[in-house]
Amino acid sequence: MKKTLWVLMDDRRGSVGQALGVIAALNGEKITIIEKKIVYTKTASLPNWLRGRSLLGLTAESKTEIKAPFPDYVMSISRRTVPVARYIKKLSPQTKLIQLMHPGNTGINDFSLIVVPEHDKNKKCTPSVHYIVGCPHRITPEYLKAAKEEWEQKFAHLPKPLTAVIVGGAIKGKPFSDENATDLGEAIKKFKEKTGGSILITTSRRTGAGPEKIIMNAIKNIPQYTFLWGDTQQNPYSGFLACADNIIVTGDSVSMCCEATGTGKPIYLFIGKNWLTPKHLRFVRSLCDSKCATLIDDENAATFKPRNSLNAAKEIAELIEKL
Repeated sequence: MKKTLWVLMDDRRGSVGQALGVIAALNGEKITIIEKKIVYTKTASLPNWLRGRSLLGLTAESKTEIKAPFPDYVMSISRRTVPVARYIKKLSPQTKLIQLMHPGNTGINDFSLIVVPEHDKNKKCTPSVHYIVGCPHRITPEYLKAAKEEWEQKFAHLPKPLTAVIVGGAIKGKPFSDENATDLGEAIKKFKEKTGGSILITTSRRTGAGPEKIIMNAIKNIPQYTFLWGDTQQNPYSGFLACADNIIVTGDSVSMCCEATGTGKPIYLFIGKNWLTPKHLRFVRSLCDSKCATLIDDENAATFKPRNSLNAAKEIAELIEKL
C-alpha cells in the first residue's frame, strides 16, 4: 500500500534545500509526498520546551493545514518545525517522525529516525539517530545536465578552465573580516596563477560590502562572470556548479559545501582565521577526511582529485523507505 509523507517546509533556505534533495531521492511509486508550508509568528522564537507538542508559533493559515487525516510519516526539517511534528504525533500516535538535523533534547524520543551530520556527534544520541557526512542536497546528474544545457553558452566566451568561487560570510556573531577577505582574494589569485582560465564568482548577504569589495579588487585582472549580492539578473548558481571545472567554496555554509561536493568535481575549501566555529571546522575536516574536498592552502591542493561525491539524500531516502 502506498504511504504518505508530509514535509514541514519553513523559511530556512538551507533546510528547505536539504529536504528537496531527500524528496527527489524518494521513490514516488511507493510514497506520496505532500509539502506543508509552515509560516511563523514571533512566538516561534520561544524555546521548544515551551512550545512543546503544539502549533504555537504558527500563523492561523498554517495551523489550518495541520489537520486529519494524518500521514504515515512526517519529516521535520529544522528545530523550529519539531513542535509541529510532535503535535501531529500526539494526535496520530501511529505516524512516524523523521528529523533532518538534531531536533534538540526536547521530544527527541518521539522520532523514529533522526539524521545528524557527523560534525554534530557531540549532541545527545538515541537509537534512532543515524550519522551522515555533510547534509543532503539536490545536486544530481540530472540537475547538473539541465543546468549545463541552460548556462554553458553564457560562459562560452571565458577562457578555460572555469573555477566557481562561492563566498558565504558572517556566522553566529562572527563577521567575515577584511583580513579573511584579503586572504581569500590572494588564495584565488594564487590558484588561478597555477590553473589559468576564468572564475565564476558569487557572494551572499553575509559576505558584507567591505569584504566583497576587497575580494573583487584582488581578482579584478582575472576573466570572470559575476553574480554579487543584490544583483537582479537570473541567479547562475546552478550553472556555476554544472559548468565549473573546479570549485572554491568558503567553509561557513554546510549546504553550499555539500552541494559543491555533489558535483564530483575538485572542491577547495577556505576556512580563514578566527572565523569558523568548532562545529564548522569539524565539518570541513569530515569532508577532507572522506576525500570529497581539500583545503585551498593545502600543499597538495594543485593535484587534488576527489575520491567521493556526497549523496546523503539517497542514503536518507533509503532509511525512510526501510521504516
